[in-house]
Amino acid sequence: MKKIVKFGVIPLLIITIGLMVYNYPRLNIITGFAAKSVCSCTFEAGRDLASIEAGDNDINPVYYAKNVVNEEEKSVTSTVFGLKKRKAIYKQGVGCVLLPEDYKNIDFKPNRKISNKKLPFPYGNLAQKDTLFFNINYQVLQNAVDKAFDKEGEQLKRTRAVVVIYKDQIVAEKYSSGFNKDTKLLGWSMTKSITNGVLGILEKQGKINVNQTNLFPEWKQDNRAKITLNNLLQMNSGLEWVEDYNNISDVTKMLFLADDMTEIQLNKPLVNESNNSWNYSSGTTNLLSRFIRNQFQTHQEYLDFWYTELIDKIGMDSMIIETDISGNYVGSSYAWATARDWAKFGLLYLHNGNWNGEQLLNSSWVHYSKTPTNGSNGEYGAQFWLNAGGVYPNVPRDLFSCNGYQGQHVFIIPSKDLVVVRFGLAENPLFNIDQFLREVTSAIQ
Repeated sequence: MKKIVKFGVIPLLIITIGLMVYNYPRLNIITGFAAKSVCSCTFEAGRDLASIEAGDNDINPVYYAKNVVNEEEKSVTSTVFGLKKRKAIYKQGVGCVLLPEDYKNIDFKPNRKISNKKLPFPYGNLAQKDTLFFNINYQVLQNAVDKAFDKEGEQLKRTRAVVVIYKDQIVAEKYSSGFNKDTKLLGWSMTKSITNGVLGILEKQGKINVNQTNLFPEWKQDNRAKITLNNLLQMNSGLEWVEDYNNISDVTKMLFLADDMTEIQLNKPLVNESNNSWNYSSGTTNLLSRFIRNQFQTHQEYLDFWYTELIDKIGMDSMIIETDISGNYVGSSYAWATARDWAKFGLLYLHNGNWNGEQLLNSSWVHYSKTPTNGSNGEYGAQFWLNAGGVYPNVPRDLFSCNGYQGQHVFIIPSKDLVVVRFGLAENPLFNIDQFLREVTSAIQ
């Protein structure tokens, strides 16, 4: 019996040591992801640790992390087998921030102007008008929405929220267990489209234009000075970047190791020809956040602008964009809001930048945002994804969308007057977007 135990323990020990050796260089990233995720889900979304670990941190090898929540300090500490401890702390207005070893204090936050407008949804805080559309087959629509969710006992589609808005009215809405209309949800890379919106407002104000060059003083001595704002917006700058979430790469080092996330892409060399080398890069969007910061004399003006001119202006009261420890908005990845508030952002673009009579973005900016960039096969515009190339063959080609990691989406379909929001933990093709949207759009004649 002792020999059986001995020979059973030794292979297990070897496997454990092997896993440790393989993952040790990644432990800082693993524990950084774990601490940041648990912190935000706890203190932004109001969820419990068990559901977060089972539904958000169940990614190999993140699930090895042990997470400890400190309710009093509003922090989370994560380790893997007691190694590489990382800590994230929540600060109101800023969200959860991963802390460096020499952390002192977070002394910045945006000023917000949230107004309680006595108007029906989506333009105010009152219930929407009771409207029935005779061209909608509500049973077909509800069936399409129901099919987007797992049946009891399944873990396939992993949808958490769906909101369908037609002609400014919610015509279908559903949430999985543990989520509701007031639950904040992380958009991941949908945040990139928010960054587009902030730049669009600056463009309307005449402060920037997409063809300008010499974007950063750090580039003035080399060919990077020729990179245009358009090149950055369309992910076509030619700058070196590796977007790989499964390994130690530029994007994982940026999100889980960097104190200033705007510097990583800034310091990368030019390795390809601008406007001829489309390469998806979260670093580029955080570089755009730095560009936005440079348009203001003070850091406080930069922090306030995103809210006063866009987020609070269209009543996305629940939204928060988290910062890094240096106070830069993580414009690539870290916006949180309810599904309904995410839908409002979609409506702004559906209406060509007009919000209840006020033109926040030039209609030309919206058109520009959904114009395909060179080399993307009609799949990408300016911080928006497109269906111009027919990636969803049974969905209208005029669809454009905010897309995020693990299947977060705000789909905008002008020809159908539709905004469709979907949050979940499974991406296409595990969650079949083409089928889902085909069934939703078929319900509207």
